[in-house]
Amino acid sequence: MRLTDSEWKITNCLWKHGPMTLTELTKELLSSTGWTKHTIITLLKRMVEKGIVTFDQDGRTKRFYPVIDRTESEIEETTTFIDKVYDGNVGLMISNLIGSEALTEEQLNEIKKMIEEM
Repeated sequence: MRLTDSEWKITNCLWKHGPMTLTELTKELLSSTGWTKHTIITLLKRMVEKGIVTFDQDGRTKRFYPVIDRTESEIEETTTFIDKVYDGNVGLMISNLIGSEALTEEQLNEIKKMIEEM
């Protein structure tokens, strides 16, 4: 399932903090997004309909949490990105990252270690 940028922001917040109320989500996301409570309500309603998040209700309070798996979502998003931008060529992507000096020495060492372990 592909997530929109807005859905990623909400889902990342829920993955990081666990189940959250509308008030907690609004407070957490306000500084980085500027979203009001009404914007988040609209997004959550769509996300519930799409099966991305669900909620438990205690009286009038709803606690939202993600239904989808983080790792699966990251893999799908990464695969889609590589297919779209690099025509599926991971080597070209890494070459571009190295060539643009976007990777730190620590990140390069981490990649080398992963390759060696494979």
